[in-house]
Amino acid sequence: MMDEKQNFSYLFGSNAPYIEELYEEFLNNPDSVEEYWRQYFSELAAQPGFAERDVAHRPIQESFVKLAKSRPIAVGTVDENMLKKQVGVLRLISAYRIQGVGAAQLDPLKRKPPIHIEGLDPKFHGLSDEDMAVKFNVGPGDFGGQYEKLTLSEILSKLKQTYCGSVGIEYMHITNRTERRWIRDYFESVSSTPKYDSEQKLYILKQLTAAETLERYLQNKYVGQKRFGVEGGESSILALNYLVQNAGKDGVEEVIVGMAHRGRLNVLVNTLGKKPSDLFAEFEGRAEIKLPSGDVKYHTGFSSDIATPTGPIHVTLAFNPSHLEIVNPVVEGSSRAKQTRRGEDGQKQVLPVLIHGDSAFIGLGVNQAVFNMSLTRGYTTGGTVHVVVNNQIGFTTSDTRDTRSTVYCTDIAKMVDAPIFHVNGDDPEAVCMVMQAAMDYRKTFHKDVVVDVVCYRKNGHNESDDPTLTQPMMYKAVAKHPGTRALYAEKLVQEGVVSQEQSDSYVQAYRDALDRGEHVEQTRLSDYTSKHSVDWTKYQGKDWREAVESGLSAEDIKRLADKFTYVPEGFGLHNTSKRLVENRKAMAAGEQNIDWGMAETIAYASMVTKGTGVRISGEDSGRGTFSHRQAVLHDQNREKWDAGIYIPLQHISDSQAPFTVIDSILNEEAVLAYEYGHACSAPDMLTIWEAQFGDFANGAQVAIDQFISSGETKWGRLCGLTVILPHGYDGQGPEHSSGRLERWLQLCAEHNMQVIMPSEASQMFHILRRQVLRTMRRPLIIFMSKRLLRFKDATSPLENFLEGTTFRPVIGDTVQRADNGKVKRVILCAGQVYYDLTAGRAERGLEEEVAIVRAEQLYPFPYAEAEAELAKYPNATEIMWAQEEPKNQGAWYQTRHRLEALAKEGQKLIYAGRPASASPAVGYGSKHAAQLKQLVEDAFTFN
Repeated sequence: MMDEKQNFSYLFGSNAPYIEELYEEFLNNPDSVEEYWRQYFSELAAQPGFAERDVAHRPIQESFVKLAKSRPIAVGTVDENMLKKQVGVLRLISAYRIQGVGAAQLDPLKRKPPIHIEGLDPKFHGLSDEDMAVKFNVGPGDFGGQYEKLTLSEILSKLKQTYCGSVGIEYMHITNRTERRWIRDYFESVSSTPKYDSEQKLYILKQLTAAETLERYLQNKYVGQKRFGVEGGESSILALNYLVQNAGKDGVEEVIVGMAHRGRLNVLVNTLGKKPSDLFAEFEGRAEIKLPSGDVKYHTGFSSDIATPTGPIHVTLAFNPSHLEIVNPVVEGSSRAKQTRRGEDGQKQVLPVLIHGDSAFIGLGVNQAVFNMSLTRGYTTGGTVHVVVNNQIGFTTSDTRDTRSTVYCTDIAKMVDAPIFHVNGDDPEAVCMVMQAAMDYRKTFHKDVVVDVVCYRKNGHNESDDPTLTQPMMYKAVAKHPGTRALYAEKLVQEGVVSQEQSDSYVQAYRDALDRGEHVEQTRLSDYTSKHSVDWTKYQGKDWREAVESGLSAEDIKRLADKFTYVPEGFGLHNTSKRLVENRKAMAAGEQNIDWGMAETIAYASMVTKGTGVRISGEDSGRGTFSHRQAVLHDQNREKWDAGIYIPLQHISDSQAPFTVIDSILNEEAVLAYEYGHACSAPDMLTIWEAQFGDFANGAQVAIDQFISSGETKWGRLCGLTVILPHGYDGQGPEHSSGRLERWLQLCAEHNMQVIMPSEASQMFHILRRQVLRTMRRPLIIFMSKRLLRFKDATSPLENFLEGTTFRPVIGDTVQRADNGKVKRVILCAGQVYYDLTAGRAERGLEEEVAIVRAEQLYPFPYAEAEAELAKYPNATEIMWAQEEPKNQGAWYQTRHRLEALAKEGQKLIYAGRPASASPAVGYGSKHAAQLKQLVEDAFTFN
């Protein structure tokens, strides 16, 4: 028993968290701790009032302080010094778990001297050399739970091997204790040391041989040509191949890979089985031209079925431009679509894998957004395996002091509590081990995990770049490095696993195969088709005028409306929602014209009942930014968890297709790219991304330019994504007036997408249904007026939705004249400005002289329909384009040449609209009104 006056200060301060951890062990199992700790905690828990508190965290530390001040604590026969030493050991163990990564041997170039970390020094914790032979208690989970006690030297050895060898582990930042313990046990049980048999080691050697030999072959055969080789980082190819070959054990049937250009050619040949001869043809300019534009070889994608020990796995490498990480949300969206198609086991069967560069991983904001999406309901894919090809130099001439403000390029992953497994690329066996750990973690916790392969880059950013200009010392070390394969081959020779002659023969065999344009080992299956593959032949239509029946019967509309206007008994609807539900009942009955929200809802309901799923995402899509959709109803008397919301479109029929509506994260770039990927992999669904305001798409311009507008012409990727952009000049200032119509039209060519600016509710209904009923799968861009959502004149009667009706690319003038020959001017316009123009014409009494025609579809431009309308006015001498956007914006400059082609001899083409402006719109309400007034005046002024 300790003396009454002994000082217990060593139990507090920095020691307390470690004793707290021990106390948690005691709570789980009292027998798991030593007798003196068991007695100590038992007495502590018996103190008055202690049981009423949360004893697992801060109160335990408070109790230590209180008890130390008030009375001594019995600790059996152990003296105070030994207790201090035991606490020191606990602190040392914990320090290695937290800080050991800082001393790990991760750099293949060994450029930096070993780092002394104070917390890893036993002396820092009150332990001396004399203590090395002393046995100390270790926790029941420490080092795989195989020991009760170890000498300090044994403990130190195991800690160094586990946390400071070729593997560095970051996991103590994870808040979930179960996850932390799982990772601890996984690595400590084997001291982060893989154990592979000879056959497995030969497999690793062959993979490294293939990766290195291909790069050297291309370097010699195509001197000076860009290929963005992976020399120095060959272990990253090994890591991917190991994943593909072993993922099937966990039930994975499909792997979707996103990566930038570095190492891409290697992945195409050595992972996906692309024929080397086909790659050589691309280098030599002999490849068959199959697409209107195509792309460079290190941007192209590929897919194949790969033979593995557990059966075929379908592997897809997503197409990706040089915008590096923008492919990541595309891969996630594609994975989500394929997981949805597979049903309950989808997340287990489809695995997304993202391969990053070190600077890009932390430098590009799209990665923050992808991590942010990773655990949200609308975007999770059950965990992604991230592989960082960390060549320690980033992109061109960078220095880590300039490329990030964090210690590691992987620190961004900590925002979602993802574990990070750093590994020295020169230890290929360790690379395989941490890749297995990553797959096991993902399988267990359904979360993202990062494998950071620390390596180097043998050449410059591309093969014509000289890195010695800016990194002379680093590249002196690179020049001396024999290569990962050589080091590993030497290791296996020393182990007796392979002879030097046999090792060399692997290289020669691979080179000989390349000379023949073949593979050494062909794992690609040519006669296998997955049962989950999509038959794309049904979606290869190219005619945007393809006739489809998009109208419905009045009975069908009434039946659908009865379903989506039903509200469960006792559900507390908001008054606004009540009015909307009642109005929709009246609209379905033909008692009121149908507004835009109702038109959309009928379209979605009709789709899901016929087996076509609908997915809508955006920053306020459930309610609709302007409260027009009300797809998600909220019980005003309950929190909005599952019991507090009701989504009518999910209850249309027992056998309906899914209806998913998502209030997205606040990021346009990643979400739009995600939905693009989803639409590319779900042609049988209607996938919609809705901007909260049209100009929010500005932040997603890379996704628009590189994927939506050009994905088909570059890569042959068909995509039926629908994009809704609120657009219209209502005096609200520069920021939320324009969806930048001019930018979209500038990207239009080769019938690559459809740009629509509808002016009536029924048009929205028909264009949405047409998008899925046709065989064509191309992006649909809808510029939707905010003002018209509740504008009475823009509502549509029930008959405009019935069978026999369809989308009208051009809507003719509505004035019934006895003689069209009096019309002098035909005004063409698009969107909500039509209603300003009709009001201006009525005020001036010019119905006989001026006709107003609406171009609802701006691309592909409906020449035949527009020509037919213009032909109704044979005596018109002027064709005017009127728009509410500034002259240098909107549709004018992208449509002018089309109107000139339609103009007859003697007809003059003129313009009415706001003057050219550097800003999308003015910020002064009075100036907005004045400009609109002048626009209308110009439209009806005759010279």
